[in-house]
Amino acid sequence: MPGFRPHTARTSGLIAAATLAAAALSATPATAISGPQAPGATSAALARLDIGNQTGDQRGCSAVLVAPQWLLTAASCFTDTPGAPLKSGAPKLKTTATLGGSAQQVVNLVPRTDRDVVMAQLAKPSGITPVPVADAAPVTGDEVQAAGFGRTHDEWVPGQVHAAAFTVQNTGATTIDLAGKSDGAAICKGDTGGPALNTTGGRTAIVGVSSLSWQGGCLGTDPAETRTGAVAARVDDLAAWVQQVSYSTAFAATQWKHAVQMTAGYYTGGSAGGTRRMDLIVVWDDGEVTLYQGGDANDPAHPFAAEYQLQPKKSIWTHAVNVTSTNTGGGTDGVVVRWTDGEMTLYTSVDAKGFHGEKQLAPHHIAEWENDARLMSAGRFTVNGQRDDLLVDWKDGHVSLFADLAANGLKKQTQIVAKNTTWTYATQLTSGSFTGKNTDDLLVRWVDGETTIYPGMNGKSLPGEIKIRPGKPDKSNWADATVVTAGAFTANTTADDIIVRWNDGHVSLFPGVDAKGLHDEIQLAPAN
Repeated sequence: MPGFRPHTARTSGLIAAATLAAAALSATPATAISGPQAPGATSAALARLDIGNQTGDQRGCSAVLVAPQWLLTAASCFTDTPGAPLKSGAPKLKTTATLGGSAQQVVNLVPRTDRDVVMAQLAKPSGITPVPVADAAPVTGDEVQAAGFGRTHDEWVPGQVHAAAFTVQNTGATTIDLAGKSDGAAICKGDTGGPALNTTGGRTAIVGVSSLSWQGGCLGTDPAETRTGAVAARVDDLAAWVQQVSYSTAFAATQWKHAVQMTAGYYTGGSAGGTRRMDLIVVWDDGEVTLYQGGDANDPAHPFAAEYQLQPKKSIWTHAVNVTSTNTGGGTDGVVVRWTDGEMTLYTSVDAKGFHGEKQLAPHHIAEWENDARLMSAGRFTVNGQRDDLLVDWKDGHVSLFADLAANGLKKQTQIVAKNTTWTYATQLTSGSFTGKNTDDLLVRWVDGETTIYPGMNGKSLPGEIKIRPGKPDKSNWADATVVTAGAFTANTTADDIIVRWNDGHVSLFPGVDAKGLHDEIQLAPAN
């Protein structure tokens, strides 16, 4: 439909809510979304939205459930001007969703910036089966079913879902042009945000959400307007983003005060410069170990897309004292673990199925590892090396570097710092790429909250430090930073983001840490 400028398909009438089931849509022809009532399998999974509660600012849209606590709909439903940018956060106007006959509030919006799409978070999970997002774009000539709660040709506020068949005219980078397959098929006001669905091999999935329409034949439209073409915003290429946003609810609900170790690496695929962000491994105080998969979208508020249990509760990992990510040149990153009995273990690779390639670096009950080692962090601390150099802080304050664990194990030790009283006050170590040097930087959090970066480790001595947080309690709360790790969580080129689990259980992400210090702080999980 080149050259046409459709009107926005939104409504000023009352819209309630329901949801759309993942069952196949009926193939029975419908004369319009606003025409015959859709079959029960369709209406069971569609949502109606009532936006605003004052005369003159009330509008309605349709939406579809894509996760237990998330709807997918059009961003233009929530803006005063169609096409205007939408900010993340709570909706400006009170928004009520009635799902399966039960009403609840929309509490959070996560919009796309490149198309008319937004994820809308419900106050609580709906208990209704979500609909999957398609994994392939429709092509010209394909039939899709558009569904919604909008007006019909003779009803202003219909109480049921209506559906109609449309033919794909063109698939663009972010939009799908649609034409009614039968006379009278049209997308009307109130259908905005409703799904366009494709059924292939018995599987129904969402390929787009209704965005714009000429609304020819819809109640309230000028009778002279006969055009019924419409535009849907594509979502078939947003499956990873939808998963990432919807997973954030589960991530935030975790009892993070029980996390005792965190380390980051590429465990589920990806590498620096790819699309996948770094993953996070968490060891819990009950011995459970969880892997959080990094997302494929650059969204600092939603850095993870899924989780996998690597070890169950009450596992041997209750005895893990230190855990740090390393790379010995294998397909995925691995980890080094120091256990309570002093045994040192290298797992050469980790993936969603668990820990692999176990190698003993030191046997149990070796005094220096059982009694004297305090903190450790692996990284690329020597030029031309892998990320498998291990830095260890000992109880007498001296600091050692064990270079190239893959080749040398713990045999090649260099003292970086001699015995002293200062390093006995170090409480957290992590490595990252904060200053753009050829080797990794070391970040140290001290007992009083002072936090320093040692830029570009050289394997022989400590470089000059950069203070990014002061130690005075009235100027820094970093004495409460209980678990700290660094990684590439918001971009996949540099490990310059820091995640902190604080002593009250809340979790923060500090993206883009550099020589100037910390910048934005994003809360990923509340205190618990």
